[in-house]
Amino acid sequence: MAISLSVVLLLGIVLVVLIRGGSIKGGPAVVAVLFGFFLASTGMADDIQRFLNSVAETINSIQF
Repeated sequence: MAISLSVVLLLGIVLVVLIRGGSIKGGPAVVAVLFGFFLASTGMADDIQRFLNSVAETINSIQF
């Protein structure tokens, strides 16, 4: 059985938990979101996507 969850949804949930828990304030959270948004439009986006895909494949290949 495989569980599929969008990384965007997962990171959004983590961000909300950090804001509500007081670990991160609203201003820095907005900066982090904007940083990710603008980073996605750079030349590094493909390398980051390949890295995340390889991590996801490695985790998926682990047999429990």
